[in-house]
Amino acid sequence: MNALNEATSNDVQVFDHAMHTQAAASEPLHRILVVEDDASLASLEAGFLAASGYAAEIASSGEQAITVLQQAIPDLVLLDLELSGSISGWEVLRVLRTFSSTPVLLTSSASAVRQHIRNHGETRSTLDHLPKPYPMHTLLKRIERMLTIGP
Repeated sequence: MNALNEATSNDVQVFDHAMHTQAAASEPLHRILVVEDDASLASLEAGFLAASGYAAEIASSGEQAITVLQQAIPDLVLLDLELSGSISGWEVLRVLRTFSSTPVLLTSSASAVRQHIRNHGETRSTLDHLPKPYPMHTLLKRIERMLTIGP
């Protein structure tokens, strides 16, 4: 089961409200890189974030994410840990941490993620986990929290 299937009517209401609230805004609040290999979920997340006033860019693989991150650092990275291909989400995070403390919101259905985060000594303002599946309004609240308290 993926997060796309878990969208609720509340998500739709939040999305509609965000679209109307941000329609007149000319400048995005923050730039977010969405690293997700599920095209439908990536599109849903990026569309929801854009409607909420964020500038969202999609990277569909670990390789693409690293290329984007080396060109320009976003304000936050929404990172799927279970990427297909030769570069995993963990590897993307490792590479990013060599040159930036940008906040990263990890998404995964794996249960060991919280322990891994604790072992790396980062705070919830720079590294957090949102277990899949999740409602879009929860994603938005978590991103807002991380960007507000930032590194």
